[in-house]
This record gives sequence, C-alpha cells and structure tokens, in this order.
Amino acid sequence: MGYDFTVYKGSKDGSIQKSSTHRDELQKDQVLVRVTHSGVCFTDVHYRHADMALGHEGAGVVEATGPEVQDLKKGDRGSFASHAVWRESFLFPIPAGIKNEDAAPLMCGGSTVFNALHVAQVRPTARVGIIGVGGLGHLAIQFAAKMGCQVVVFSGSDSKKDEATKLGATEFYATKGVKELKVEKKLDNLIVTTSSQPDWNQYVSVLNPGAAISPLSVDLEDFKFPYMPLLANGFKVLGSIVSARQVHRDMLDFAAFHGIKPINMTYPMTKEGIEDCLKTLEEGKMRYRGLLIAQ
Repeated sequence: MGYDFTVYKGSKDGSIQKSSTHRDELQKDQVLVRVTHSGVCFTDVHYRHADMALGHEGAGVVEATGPEVQDLKKGDRGSFASHAVWRESFLFPIPAGIKNEDAAPLMCGGSTVFNALHVAQVRPTARVGIIGVGGLGHLAIQFAAKMGCQVVVFSGSDSKKDEATKLGATEFYATKGVKELKVEKKLDNLIVTTSSQPDWNQYVSVLNPGAAISPLSVDLEDFKFPYMPLLANGFKVLGSIVSARQVHRDMLDFAAFHGIKPINMTYPMTKEGIEDCLKTLEEGKMRYRGLLIAQ
C-alpha cells in the first residue's frame, strides 16, 4: 500500500519537471500532510538545476499519522508537492488566526527575519534599520514594528515608500546615488534583506556604537566591511539562518496575535505556474512573496 503523490523537481537545464513519488505506510512518528499552499523562496531559484523536489515553505492539512504521533491528528493544519511525509517533531501546527496562504511564506521568510531579531536581542526601544523592501524586508518591517521598534527603511528608490510606511516604517530613505546617508537618529540594529550585499561604507555613519548588523543576503562574495569603523565602534556582525523550532513556534504565535501577513502574488501549483513564479522572482518583479496554490 503506502502513498503515491506528485512532486515538482528541478533539472539540469533548469526546467521544472512534474514527477511522482511513493512512500510506504507511515512508521513511528511520521505524518502525511496534504499540501494546500507553498511559498516560493529565492533558494528555489538556486536549486532549480538540481534533480530534487523543490520548495520548503509548505502549509497544509494532516491526512494520516503514524502510530507514535502524540500531538498532531488528522485535520490539523501544518512543498512543491501534492503531499509530504515528515516526522511530527519537524511540523508546526498553524495557529487558528493564520490562514494557510499566509502561513506558507512565513515558514522560511518569516522565520528568517524573526530569528535575526531574536538573535540580535532587539529591544522594543531600538531603532532598527532594514535594507530592502522585498520578500524578507516587507516581513521584517512588520515584525520589528509590532515589537515596538522604530523602523528605518532603506531602499534604492522611493517607489516602495508608501507601502513600507503602511507596513510600519517610521522613516524611509532612498539610497541610489546617495554618497552619504543621513538619518534623524543613529541605528541600534541593521538587518540586510537584499539579494546581494550593500555598500557597507554607505551605512557606517548611520550606526550607533555597538550596533548589531544582521546580514541575511545569500551572497557568495566575501564579506568586506570597513575594518577601523568596525573596531572603533564595536559593531557586532551576527550571522543568522532560519530559526530553531521553539523560535519558529514563537514566530507563528506572534504573527497570529499581531496580524502579520505576507503580501503574496499567487500562481497555480503546476509545472507552468511554478516556472512563471520563478521567472517573476528571478526578474526582481515579485511583490513580495510568490505563493503556489494546490489545484
């Protein structure tokens, strides 16, 4: 017996391949989840040339459980796939206040920015700078604002100023062509959410002594920061990835309580839909998270 379901994989030429897979009857603490929505992350662009199932921002409904599952049950709500089988300890119940379509993009994007704020021990009185208003940045603005922080946003142009303000930004600065940034008051934290590293020289002057810098860009280039300003001002550079499980649960509860939601562009979870979504993402035209909806 077991379970047969559809998955969407990458390939050598980068095209999306529809495939099927089989899993045996559930063992121990395994859980079968029917995926209803999947967020699309730039990590999927990085792996689209690999022969592997893509997607890691899934949300769905529990359809069956193994004999040792203790907490999850059929009907509970938990990736480029119709179904998935995971151990119970690696699944997160979705709070009642969050819809599946809003939960899916939080599974990586929300977790990534929330963990950066957590690792940096951001205080509610802090002035938090956020570079970029995109898939990560628009979520970071909301989380920091709901934590009580003054949120200072930097973007290339003014095109996203109104949206950033609605999301919770208290200040907004366009950076393209600006040699020296000036802000009302210096920053305690700086979170970088752009697809590549910024010109670090541009930001040294806007940071308070002891400021924490959280670079989230997936960038294969070397990290080159002005050495003497780093030394003299005691700046802290804090690496951060997606969160530990308890922090992830806290993120979902926080998002549910404060009504934090991603802004999504939706696509059908089909071969064509996935390719359209990845194309939009690669062209930098996504506002702000891609979301696949099971058909």
